[in-house]
Amino acid sequence: MNHSRTLDKPDFEQLSEFRYQMRRFERFSERAAQDEGITPLQYLLLLHIKGYPRRNWATVGELAERMQSHHHGVVALVTRCEAAGLVRRAQSAEDRRQVQVFLEARGEQVLARLAALHRAELKSLEGAFRVPQIDL
Repeated sequence: MNHSRTLDKPDFEQLSEFRYQMRRFERFSERAAQDEGITPLQYLLLLHIKGYPRRNWATVGELAERMQSHHHGVVALVTRCEAAGLVRRAQSAEDRRQVQVFLEARGEQVLARLAALHRAELKSLEGAFRVPQIDL
């Protein structure tokens, strides 16, 4: 990577502020999930299933990509969420190798409450998540 200029103090301040606000939001999210009785990773799994574009399910591979995690780790997470009644999995009718993950009613309810809290928190941080304008 070729960086065309040296970063100045304001550049570092912007990057620091951005990372600080990101971490504050992440910490809020962790606490909110725990208060709801699930782990932060379980919340992310539910969110990525519900938020997957153009359908109401996602494959384990797609979830692994969205979560930037290993496939086997997501399989274990889906197993824990299934045991908690948050999700269910089904083999794809089109490709028997694929496993589709769907939200169960309990998962929908938990996600709806958490998403509302997250949306309100994001609104309170409006402007804090401006991406730093750094010339490269």
